[in-house]
Amino acid sequence: MKLLAQQRDLQAKIPDIEKCLDVVATLQAKKGTGEALTADFEVSEGIYSRAHVEDTDSVCLWLGANVMLEYSREEAMALLQKNLENAKASLEVLVADLQFLRDQVTITQVTIARVYNWDVHQRRLQQAATTTSES
Repeated sequence: MKLLAQQRDLQAKIPDIEKCLDVVATLQAKKGTGEALTADFEVSEGIYSRAHVEDTDSVCLWLGANVMLEYSREEAMALLQKNLENAKASLEVLVADLQFLRDQVTITQVTIARVYNWDVHQRRLQQAATTTSES
């Protein structure tokens, strides 16, 4: 269950990181054009605001735990790219771990079924031996 929760979290986190990368790339592309970027952003759940972003050399990234840091665009791109690579690598490892667990569950179920069948077979042999000795 813990691995599945981690998988869900990573699957939700990866698109967020990709969106942030797209925004920083857009800011990078608009650099020096003198053109302001107009964007709608989520202030709170279901509440959006429109912003006009002038040419800027820095961006603020929300790191979580009530922490936001200002980075240059280049640093932000590098950090987000690294975070994206780490998240994708973690997701791959997690998927492999989940597959391993599924295989182990299947092996355990087959083993339990075999032990149960062996026990049933032994009881039948014992019952047959008892029936023939009574006759």
